[in-house]
Amino acid sequence: MIIDQTLLPGEERRIELATVDDVWEAIQQLKIRGAPAIGIAAAFGLAIAARDSEATERTELLSDVKAARKVLATSRPTAVNLFWALDRVLDAVEQSPLTDVDALRALVWAEAQALLAEDLEVCRKIGEFGAALLGDAGAVLTHCNAGGLATSGYGTALAPIYVAHEQGKHLHVYVDETRPLLQGARLTSWELARAGVDATVIADSMAATVLARGDVRAVIVGADRVAANGDVANKIGTYGVAILARSFDIPFYVAVPSSTIDFSLASGAEIPIEERAPDELTTFNQRIVTPPGVHVFNPAFDVTPAKYVTAFITECGVLSPGEIAALQSMRK
Repeated sequence: MIIDQTLLPGEERRIELATVDDVWEAIQQLKIRGAPAIGIAAAFGLAIAARDSEATERTELLSDVKAARKVLATSRPTAVNLFWALDRVLDAVEQSPLTDVDALRALVWAEAQALLAEDLEVCRKIGEFGAALLGDAGAVLTHCNAGGLATSGYGTALAPIYVAHEQGKHLHVYVDETRPLLQGARLTSWELARAGVDATVIADSMAATVLARGDVRAVIVGADRVAANGDVANKIGTYGVAILARSFDIPFYVAVPSSTIDFSLASGAEIPIEERAPDELTTFNQRIVTPPGVHVFNPAFDVTPAKYVTAFITECGVLSPGEIAALQSMRK
């Protein structure tokens, strides 16, 4: 059961994902989004495949789980947590000596549940490390949505803000609207309002004006994939915010679990960037806003070079781009 994020904030509808195809569609259509949440959903997609398999032998069940992994891996290309979670669950089955099919089904479910529980703990640690970087008052700017909706329930970029709020710190959050799908305006502001955190939604084009005012003490964003050198793929528009933060001498933090770091890619140039349908730009609120036949370029993400990242806030601590290589040995 998930909240259909495409309907927020107007309608809070929970939908059941009963099949592998349901999970694929939910990820591809952004009903569930955010790198950690996508990975968790995909892991449960494999659990569904194992549950529904008619296999009576280990090899047959493994074949069905692998087939589901192949399908789910096509849902979205940029968020590395998707592939990390799928491979972790599949590896657990392949490496298990179990031959009983029902026991293997239970193993797939248990591994998906473990991913869910671990993500909640990881995000809490990110929140604690990040909150320590923030003072008792002031403002923070964030881009897109990296809160509970994008994870198991606590968030990455919003986790430090939630923990700071719990600690009694008086922070104000400026929320970039995040065109073209408005994840900041629709989702982040919705989350912060429910948590009782003061927030102001701004258009993406207003970020420079807001940062120039001098009350923003940090920019915190999440990420969908981080290359080994610290280059960051995150929602389109993040790169521009990072440049602005550097211009105004404001710390630019990237809050991520170690599972979001892809050590197989040397730099951000190797990160696959998803391009989405033109109608996300040519229409707004079901109204056509561009001339017929206009050319559209609609990348869902951009890559921020590591040189603009002040530090990564991870479950293992606050690390500079040059220090994240140490996390490779900690990956499960």
